Amino acid sequence: MMRNKLAVHIDFKDINGLLGKRLPSNIDMMMERYGHFLIGEWKRDNEKISLGQQILLKQLAKVDKFTVIIVNGNTDESMEIKKFWQLNKDESFKLLGESLQDFKDYLIRWDKNASLP
Repeated sequence: MMRNKLAVHIDFKDINGLLGKRLPSNIDMMMERYGHFLIGEWKRDNEKISLGQQILLKQLAKVDKFTVIIVNGNTDESMEIKKFWQLNKDESFKLLGESLQDFKDYLIRWDKNASLP
């Protein structure tokens, strides 16, 4: 659940065109543990990832110690997760789970693996 349901997204209209077609990207989730990073992008049913964000996430997935996951669900009232995938270095996807409990279990495994020397 969002800490602040009334939080607004940043509007970058004042810098639109400044760097060509590029604008900053919003990332929904980011965690760090001993130099390992977990990045998550949440999308509702039928919501697309923009081309710019696709490029960003694919590049981040190729960086050592970075894990990128894509979540189908929302956090409007409570956390709802239908499915979530890992975006691999080769740009393929691996289904990781299909429920909130699967997501919780994944986070525990990620944290444990990131904590290893």
